[in-house]
Formats: sequence, C-alpha cells, structure tokens
Amino acid sequence: MRVSYTRVSTPEQNDARQKTSLKTYPDTCSGSIAFNKRPEATKLLRDIDNGLITEIEVHSIDRLGRNTLNIMETIQMLTEKGINVISTKEGLQTIVNGKENPVAKMMIGILGTLAEFELTRIRERQSEGIAKAQERGSYKDNGGKPKESIEQFINKKANMKCYNLLKQRNSLRSSAKLSDVSLGTAQKISRYMTEGVLS
Repeated sequence: MRVSYTRVSTPEQNDARQKTSLKTYPDTCSGSIAFNKRPEATKLLRDIDNGLITEIEVHSIDRLGRNTLNIMETIQMLTEKGINVISTKEGLQTIVNGKENPVAKMMIGILGTLAEFELTRIRERQSEGIAKAQERGSYKDNGGKPKESIEQFINKKANMKCYNLLKQRNSLRSSAKLSDVSLGTAQKISRYMTEGVLS
C-alpha cells in the first residue's frame, strides 16, 4: 500500500500542498528531529514493520530531514525495509523494479546537501541582520519590543513623576500609587537611584 508522509514545523504552517488522497501520516515538528523520533513517523514505521506499507510518498525529500546525513540514513533505512520512497517535487523513486535506484540515491544526496546549505545561508543572513540591527540600536527582543535605554525609561512622564516622589523620600508604594505606575517600576527606579545611575 502507498501512503503519504507530511511534515510542517509549526501548527500555523499549512501542509495543504503536501496533502494527497492517500492515507497520510502528518507530523508537526522541527525537521531537525530524527525521522524515527517523530510521532507520526514512528506510527508509519510500525505499520511498515507490520507489512501494511510498501511505498511512501512525500512532497519533497527535505520532509524527511534537514541535514544530508539524517535524510540519507532515513532513505537507507526505508530501502533496507524494501520501501519505495517517492518524492513528487523532485520526481524521484528510490526503488525501481524491485532494485535500489542509484540515480535517485545520488540525486537525494545532492538535494539533501543543497537543503542543508540553504538552511545554513538563512541562519547566516539572520545573524547578519541581527548584528546590523544591534549596531543601529533597533534590534528587537523581549517579546518583540525594542530594548529601552535608561534615559528613555526615566523620561516617561509617569516614571519621572515617580522618580521625583522617591527623591522626596516617599515610600515605594506611595510613589507608585501617586504616579500611577506599578510597584515593579517604582522598585526599578529606586534601584537605579541606589546604583547611582540616577542622581
């Protein structure tokens, strides 16, 4: 029996382009997880061992892994079990007329290497983008909010009011309440004052 295997990294991603009319084993996980450690892939392998499956169709060979070694190990494992892996995007079959397809093996190695290379390039571009944003002072972290300087923090109207109240030796709770800021904000201002960051 021929079945389909799909994988997306997150629930928000759409696997519609991977779907077929075949019985499908849909995983939602990172491609960095080994094939035999994925929930649906584990079920698929169990059904193979029970003699229920002879062919696996995938949209693209990179659904089987994100690095060359993982992809090749998975292909080799399935081939040894007599399973023909069919990649519709690349037009490849790993077993033809009951024999391992050497052309497919070579192509899968090349495609796996290219997929790994592209992932490395994406990570490099992300790192370069973060470095440039940090240089400009516009790198966003902490939930997507730009990192706030002490000057920006204290120059907020409510925070400045709290700061002035604390300078007049009002309590933390009183200063927070009168300036309409949280107790945590008042404590932060007080800490800056103690550390000498704010005079």
